Amino acid sequence: MKEYFVTIYKGVRSLLKGMKLTGYYFTHPREIKTEEYPDNRATLKMFDRFKGEVVMPHDEKNEHRCTGCQACEIACPNGTIKIITKQEIQPDGKKKKAIDTFVYHLELCTMCNLCVVACPSDAIVMAQTFEHSVYDKKQLKKVLNKPGSKIMEGVE
Repeated sequence: MKEYFVTIYKGVRSLLKGMKLTGYYFTHPREIKTEEYPDNRATLKMFDRFKGEVVMPHDEKNEHRCTGCQACEIACPNGTIKIITKQEIQPDGKKKKAIDTFVYHLELCTMCNLCVVACPSDAIVMAQTFEHSVYDKKQLKKVLNKPGSKIMEGVE
């Protein structure tokens, strides 16, 4: 019988110990650090290490750094990236591989960053976008290279 009351005493003591911080915040509402997400979109700053989605930066001349080597496609553990390449004939008559379409399936991405690490030309980076809610799954399939874009000079 004594064990029964000791167990109840320890349980209540543990509960009160855990509720101590909750009680403090209840009595001191000005010190609460909770973010009001939809209301603070304009001032919301994500952490520097946050990874939201893969993007391919383009400069002001619509040039990118992707050579079409497919290292990111090979490094991706679940087939998120698909690179479609084409052969271009250079002025000297040599054939060179270039990307036609860089397809990124956001719904499959686990944000593991392996594709970014594997890219030898730093053509893709992880952006900090986090709002990806859509009603149609087809909207999560993205083409990362912009129409009419080409590779930067000096990138091999």
